[in-house]
Amino acid sequence: MTSKIINMAEKTQDAEDRIMEALFQSDVIADDGFSDQVMRRMRRQLWVRRLALPIAMLIGAAIAVRPALELVEIGSRLFGSFADATVLPGVALATQLPVLLVGGLALALVMATFRLFEE
Repeated sequence: MTSKIINMAEKTQDAEDRIMEALFQSDVIADDGFSDQVMRRMRRQLWVRRLALPIAMLIGAAIAVRPALELVEIGSRLFGSFADATVLPGVALATQLPVLLVGGLALALVMATFRLFEE
């Protein structure tokens, strides 16, 4: 089944279009499966590229877990008393985060509404 759009385009061809189509028309060239081999190789390379970065990230994360945990342990020993004084105000801010988020969304909604009324 052919598309109506293609059929309509074929019906509206003028003489110049038919001449150009005849010039560029050619028979299929026998390549003994070469193009199929190329397409298989391209698909394989595409999958290698798609999977290489995520696999490298997983391997890197697995290698970096132990040193990162050691750094956190050393940092907690060095900055333990300092962190108590600085983290508490941050925790208070974190409890108010949902209120700030709702307020920001309301402000954005009001600004968008005014923008719509201007137009």
